[in-house]
Amino acid sequence: MNGMLQPEGLQRFHRRNRAYYEDLNRLHQVLVAPGLRVLEIGCGLGDLLAATHPSHGVGIERDPAIAAAAREAHPNLRILCAEAAAIDPEAIGESEPFDVILLANTLNTLEDVQGVIERLAAFCHDRTRLVVSFHNWLWQPLLKAAERLGLRQPQPPESWLTPRDVQNLLDLAGWEVLKQGHRCLLPRHLPLLSTLANRWLSQLPVLEQFGLTHWLVARPATPAQRRPSVSVVIPARNEAGNIAAAIDRMPLLGSATEVLFVEGHSSDDTWAEIERVCAAYSGPLQLRALRQSGRGKADAVWLGFDQSEGDVLMILDADLTVRPEDLPRFYKALAEGRGEFVNGCRLVYPRTNAAMPPLNTAANRFFAAAFSWLLRQRLKDTLCGTKVIWKADYERLKAGRAYFGDFDPFGDFDLLFGASKLNLKIVEVPVRYQERSYGSSNIAHVKEGLILARMCLYAAQKLRFTP
Repeated sequence: MNGMLQPEGLQRFHRRNRAYYEDLNRLHQVLVAPGLRVLEIGCGLGDLLAATHPSHGVGIERDPAIAAAAREAHPNLRILCAEAAAIDPEAIGESEPFDVILLANTLNTLEDVQGVIERLAAFCHDRTRLVVSFHNWLWQPLLKAAERLGLRQPQPPESWLTPRDVQNLLDLAGWEVLKQGHRCLLPRHLPLLSTLANRWLSQLPVLEQFGLTHWLVARPATPAQRRPSVSVVIPARNEAGNIAAAIDRMPLLGSATEVLFVEGHSSDDTWAEIERVCAAYSGPLQLRALRQSGRGKADAVWLGFDQSEGDVLMILDADLTVRPEDLPRFYKALAEGRGEFVNGCRLVYPRTNAAMPPLNTAANRFFAAAFSWLLRQRLKDTLCGTKVIWKADYERLKAGRAYFGDFDPFGDFDLLFGASKLNLKIVEVPVRYQERSYGSSNIAHVKEGLILARMCLYAAQKLRFTP
């Protein structure tokens, strides 16, 4: 909120602290996908709301003069003059829920933080994301000194809110925090130094805690439970001996279970075995056989996902090292709203060296640590082939795939990065990893390890060190 400051004065402070506002805009461009319905409480001049490129953007600003200036600057947005503590959908003329709600630099000056957060439920559907940012209280002495020197816009009395306080208030109001972090070490624009400090140094584990901006993303804590249909995609290359077993062991999932085999350039009779199994089957599963024209697991997975008809999409590797019998646990986690992207974890239960050699285990742990830092969500095993996602979320992920580009030959990381970009809640289901009973691994460990390392560096630029 901006007190009684006039638009010209607010614009002046924005120019003086350009590095801070540019960094705030970059943060929200990473956290908010374009083309969504976005509501911002305390929108000021509307620049941050405009930076998210919403399909329908609504800003709430309590100062009439600043609201008028925002409407003039951004005629494509709907800017309303209202108090945050008194808004409801009927009062502001919005009958449809919003995909994203922004609370940027607003919490500290609200008279009733919990009350405002509770009111936001009326503007939500069960997939809405709340993006909150507020200043790090360690900066409070410097910020007050900047006010006295005329370097910061004057503020009304501010609440002392720590990240733990905000998480507690969100919990009380029915929100679940998904991820959080700090940004911006240098709010004033200094050539080269601002970029070095805010893009690079502010993301280092030790320095990150001193960033001026603390941010977090939350979702409604009690999403709706459903009984959806399921499509299980099984990429199969040189796996002829596992095709019949995959169907014999496949459980029924949800309201209907579809199984799609996607064969890719096998040198054995995998395709013939898929055709034989599908033709001979007469049970409750719905079987389909597809052949990929491209190459690689990612191409096979995307073909299966694009052709699937289920509400939920699952990947099951044809080597059956992850047991088909474990799939109901993945389904339950998604259908009951425990998570929105479910990843298998092979590193909890004991496993033989034949199933996962020690060097592979070490590599899995390294990449899990790297991806946990990149995604700001803890992962113990990023390389497990079994992953589950709602088809609606996959379609959103696919539409935004250009953000990362075509860089993943495996598909696993395209899904993980995309899920993080969509702010989905990622959860892991432990599985007992088995030694394969037929064939040999298709993995080229050294070559693919280098590819994974390169993908980590690329993703860091998109998710952490944002330009």
